[in-house]
Amino acid sequence: MSDKKLHWLKDFPKVSTKQWKDKIITDLKGADFDKKLVWKTDEGFAVQPFYREEDLKGIKTPLSAPGQFPYVRGTKENNEWAIRQNISVASTREARKANAKALDILNKGITSIGFCICAEKVNYNFLKNLLQGIHAEAVALNFCVSACQAVEFAGILARYFKREKYDLKKVYGSIDLDPMRNMLLKGKKISREEISQKLVDVVKKLKSLPNFRAVCVNSVVLNNAGAYCVSELAYALAWGAEYLTILTDAGVSPHLAAQSIRFNMGIGGNYFMEIAKFRAGRLLWAKIVEAYKNPTFTSALKEAAKMNVSAQTSRFNMTIFDAYVNLLRTQTETMSAVIAGVDEVTVTPFDATYENPTEFAERIARNQQLLLKEESHFDKIVDPAAGSYYIENLTKAIVENAWKEFLSIQEKGGIYQMIVTNQLQDAVAANLKERLSNVAKRKEVLLGSNQFPNFTEKVAKKIKLNGKTQCCSCSCENAELKTLPVARAAEEFEQLRLATENAKKQPVAFMLTIGNLAMRIARAQFSCNFLACAGYKVVDNNGFKTVKDGIKAAKRAKADVVVLCSSDDEYATFAPEAFELLKKEEGFNPIYIVAGAPACMEDLQKAGIQNFIHVRSNVLETLKSFNQQLLDK
Repeated sequence: MSDKKLHWLKDFPKVSTKQWKDKIITDLKGADFDKKLVWKTDEGFAVQPFYREEDLKGIKTPLSAPGQFPYVRGTKENNEWAIRQNISVASTREARKANAKALDILNKGITSIGFCICAEKVNYNFLKNLLQGIHAEAVALNFCVSACQAVEFAGILARYFKREKYDLKKVYGSIDLDPMRNMLLKGKKISREEISQKLVDVVKKLKSLPNFRAVCVNSVVLNNAGAYCVSELAYALAWGAEYLTILTDAGVSPHLAAQSIRFNMGIGGNYFMEIAKFRAGRLLWAKIVEAYKNPTFTSALKEAAKMNVSAQTSRFNMTIFDAYVNLLRTQTETMSAVIAGVDEVTVTPFDATYENPTEFAERIARNQQLLLKEESHFDKIVDPAAGSYYIENLTKAIVENAWKEFLSIQEKGGIYQMIVTNQLQDAVAANLKERLSNVAKRKEVLLGSNQFPNFTEKVAKKIKLNGKTQCCSCSCENAELKTLPVARAAEEFEQLRLATENAKKQPVAFMLTIGNLAMRIARAQFSCNFLACAGYKVVDNNGFKTVKDGIKAAKRAKADVVVLCSSDDEYATFAPEAFELLKKEEGFNPIYIVAGAPACMEDLQKAGIQNFIHVRSNVLETLKSFNQQLLDK
């Protein structure tokens, strides 16, 4: 074998990028290369249809190694990550119940627990009951408590570990103190001085626990409010930099301040972009921390510059209808985060949009990560995306765009100033409006909701939540600030379909298929999917010999909607004929729709035909108008 070292590869001639592009342009048969194949991300930067080795010129990240500054390839020399599950503790009386659940799931593969504590008052006995039987050196312990209790809780926690004689260097986890998150969710303005006091106090309380992070950046709330990938990263970096500045200004050393901060980030559905986002985030955070060197970049500060990321699958793109599709979304999201080398992942159970997750749903959420570890061995390879021409270029683009946005935030006074002046909330709301518009037009697809719905599914009886839950924190009766919007991409489609489901009569949509076989089949399928998104009963047909036969069949079916499905050329004849025949049918007055946007559409509109559905339609607004006509009858 040593004599055959792939010398035969020399027989293949080198192909230049220009040759590749020329061949693609030839195959496009005159279509514009840039318009047809170069796509723009939601953030506005261009992505090429193919990349080659030459596109790596000037990109230094493939030359770095995992665990080495600036950590773009990961902060570890392995790809281990913690599998997290959150447990709600509604009151002090529920400590033992939460403890029993924690002990149970620790035997089922969980390596990190998040206790979301909503109790009015916590004390030492509460914590002891909560952690009874849990070996703190073997599992990450995370606590989400209200900001007004965080400092006291940190002291109790440190005292507990000392009394239980743990090696304080081996216990690890976090306390989710994030005053700016509370401002965004509750609208209560907190002074910078008050934030500083809380951060400094909690860092001091946990100083004896070097692997416990006391301060969190919860950019996941931006992700769940519809923020785009680059925007979430830019805001997260600005958020972390704000806390870093507050702590160092108060006299906390840069390395202690940096090692006290954890990033709780969301994972969006754009697979490759999310891989690049986390890689870019580590590099940029390392550079931000490096800026605090004084006078030299010490080894302690370099170590503290490692971005600690707890990632959580997005709630924004989860749905109530066809909820098992949520499993596909959360699995690809988890894969992207794990490939990118995050420290911890929480998979949101598939049923979280409509009920408190069942034991079955929580089990599946755990197993989604266990499959990646135990069967796919994702924990064995560090940064497998490294060197990919595409991923490396995406990483570079996100670094550049996120840094540009980060600098813009700093020019506005920093993220705290943007929050107290409502600029951040307004920016996220504008972002959400754009995304919901894209969902309405199917530019952003939600399988099972705005595209390819389950035609016969009914969900009204299974909904036990309003789908807008947030982590508990101190209540605020008189909001002084705007709050982040709480929404999911599918909500408006779900409301539309639930209105149909709760109506006295389910509308019937009848496909009047005629003429060209290929076109009538394609347009009938398109129309069935389009109208089923509103929960209508769709009746497809093999085809009619005459328009008159189709109208009679629609009347027998008691159709509320008649959709003419044919070819563009034939619409000039069939569409007016069907329109006139429908007007003559006594006691039969369905909504009449032409499937497509034929060249003769303007003439058909002049003849009185008003409804056309096609790929450029605003699906949501169109269906809303139909519902107004059909459900009010």
